[in-house]
Amino acid sequence: MTIYGFRVILDFKQADIYRDIEISSEDTFEDFHNSIVQAFALDTGEMASFYKSDEHWNQGDEISLFAVDEKAFLMSDWSLEQMCTDVGDKLLYIFDFLNMWTFYVELMEINEPKSGESYPRLIYSEGIMPGEREDLQFESHEDQSNVPNEGGLFDDDIFEGFDDFDQYE
Repeated sequence: MTIYGFRVILDFKQADIYRDIEISSEDTFEDFHNSIVQAFALDTGEMASFYKSDEHWNQGDEISLFAVDEKAFLMSDWSLEQMCTDVGDKLLYIFDFLNMWTFYVELMEINEPKSGESYPRLIYSEGIMPGEREDLQFESHEDQSNVPNEGGLFDDDIFEGFDDFDQYE
């Protein structure tokens, strides 16, 4: 067993909102989904999916919470290590398909488990979710300033300044 260190960043241009989560490579995507829901204090009753992504955050194969068709990958059937093998692997996580909350997920570290620690665990939290402060308003993807440019990245590099994953341990 190894421990994966993921950074999960909410696509929200008004504030930096992200969580660093450590989880066993043997845990399922459903376990990871539950960890993200807990870390961001999201509603447990909403639909969600992970999507494999390339280095430009282009959406690939869906890993769904519930079967939407017979070809779907199910979160409960796939361990993280089956789809994430290298530091830098990227996923998109879409939560609540009505509001389309989009999270950028990147595998930042692969380590051995620490003695005495239980996993999954939240190791760092930055920012508060929209709706917890009245001055922050969620902006949907209908706002064209929030749509990826041709290279697939948003105008502001979402990971700029977020590269020191170890600083929070």
